[in-house]
Amino acid sequence: MNLIRAELRRVLATRMWTGLLLAAVALDGGLVGLMALVGPENFDPPMPGLHTEEGLRSILGILGFTAFVPAAAGALAATSEYRHGTAAVTFMFAPRRGRVLAAKLATHAIVGLGYGIALAGSAAVALFTVAAARGVSLGLPAPTVLALLARIGVAMAVYLLVGTGVGALLRNQVAAVCVVVGYLYLAEPVLMMIPGVNALYPLLPGGATAALTDFTYVADAMSAQLGSDAVALLPPAAGALLLTGYALAAAALAVVVPMRRDIT
Repeated sequence: MNLIRAELRRVLATRMWTGLLLAAVALDGGLVGLMALVGPENFDPPMPGLHTEEGLRSILGILGFTAFVPAAAGALAATSEYRHGTAAVTFMFAPRRGRVLAAKLATHAIVGLGYGIALAGSAAVALFTVAAARGVSLGLPAPTVLALLARIGVAMAVYLLVGTGVGALLRNQVAAVCVVVGYLYLAEPVLMMIPGVNALYPLLPGGATAALTDFTYVADAMSAQLGSDAVALLPPAAGALLLTGYALAAAALAVVVPMRRDIT
């Protein structure tokens, strides 16, 4: 607990995490608010409106594309002590690396949940405010909307842990950020465009997130573009379990890998 408190103090003293929370509010709240204000039916190509269940789920599911923010933050957090040369001092004062790394991981999980709460809260405020201002009746009850946003918030916490695992594995800050951002914005979209190979999409982090949030718009649109059968996503519960598995794997990497390396 002392190590967790120390790590939390370090986090609160670092400007990056304040910027992360501000990014959650501005990026996700602003994105949902702007899309709700413009109206999905006015997009090119048009999407179902907010008054429909499909349109509302699609708007909320698009938030999954902002997962690069917590993933990159996790990678930065895991590599920061190596980049700035403070890892040796940290392990000198607390030589049991397992405890130090577990404390860092627990702290990042707390921060990730904070990011998810800020994301879900700002998106909810923006959505309900704009819908009320436009006089639009949402296609889902308010409790269902909040539950979907809560799922997205939890998924963002998982992505932060996944980024932490990648950072622990690579240690080079630039490389770690490039890997997590490149994977989310290049590797998964490329796989979705390859007929046959796109069947793997439901088992990838992006597919698990889409399953958890019931976001099928992108998978359906890509299948229609390729002229192939629609990719069947996992049930929401299975998507949650798969994301949990990714988080546990990232946690194992974040703890085990640094214990077997020199810190310089």
